[in-house]
Amino acid sequence: MSDAYGSDLTYIHDTGHGDLARAAAQTVIAALRRAGREGGRVVDLGCGSGIFARALLDAGFEVTGFDLSAAMIETGRRRAPEAHLVVGSFLDAEIPPCIAVTAIGECFSYLFDEKVAGAALDRLFERVHRALEPRGIFLFDVASPGRLRGASPQRYWREGEDWTVLIEADEDAPARRLSRSITTFRRTGESWRRGHETHVLRLHPRRELEARLRAAGFRVRPIAAYGTMRFASGHLGVCARKPKFIA
Repeated sequence: MSDAYGSDLTYIHDTGHGDLARAAAQTVIAALRRAGREGGRVVDLGCGSGIFARALLDAGFEVTGFDLSAAMIETGRRRAPEAHLVVGSFLDAEIPPCIAVTAIGECFSYLFDEKVAGAALDRLFERVHRALEPRGIFLFDVASPGRLRGASPQRYWREGEDWTVLIEADEDAPARRLSRSITTFRRTGESWRRGHETHVLRLHPRRELEARLRAAGFRVRPIAAYGTMRFASGHLGVCARKPKFIA
C-alpha cells in the first residue's frame, strides 16, 4: 500500500528506535488507570511494529491499529497477535468505539498521503471525537516548526549489530516541511543490502493544531514528554480529552 517503511527500515526502526513507543505506552496506561480504566479498547493510528500494542495488551487493554506499511503490520502481528492490526490509512479507517486513540511517532506529520496536511486531518479529529467515550483520551505527537535545530541540512547516523542508517534532514521553514533522506544498510548473510527512502513531514504549529482540535470538540493541553522521555525542540506532544458532558 505504501513505499514507506519497507522491510529493512521496518526492521531497523523496530530493533533500534522503539523507546518512544515503549514510553508512550506507559504514559497511556498510567493515564487510563488514573481515570479508573483497567480495560477497554485503544485505537492506535500509525501503529508501527506492535511495540505499543504489546504493552497495552499486557496491561489488560484491547488494541486496534492501522498502518500504511505492510511490513510494519506483519511485524506487529507477530509481536501482538491478539491485537487487530490493519494495513491502511488512518485518514479513512473506521475507528471503533474506544476509550483512547493514539498516534505515536509524528504520524500526523508524515505526508505519505498529502491529504494529511489539509481538511482530511480535521475530519479525522472529528471522527476520533465521535468514537471516544466521554472523558476518552486522544494522545499523540507531531513534528512542529524548529524540529531541526541549527542549520540545514544535517547529517547523522545510527547503527546496530546488523544494520546502519544514515539520515540527511532538511527543514524548509517557510513551507513548514521537513524532509528526511534515509539510507539503510542491513546485513544479509555475508553481505549487506542497501536501501533508500525519503520521508517528507508537515510541521504543525502548536497554536494552529490546538485550534483544530478544539474545533473538533476536544479539551487540549500540551505535554513535554512520554514518561521520562522528554520531547526535543520541534517535537510537540498533545493530550486531548473528550469532555464528560457535551452541550
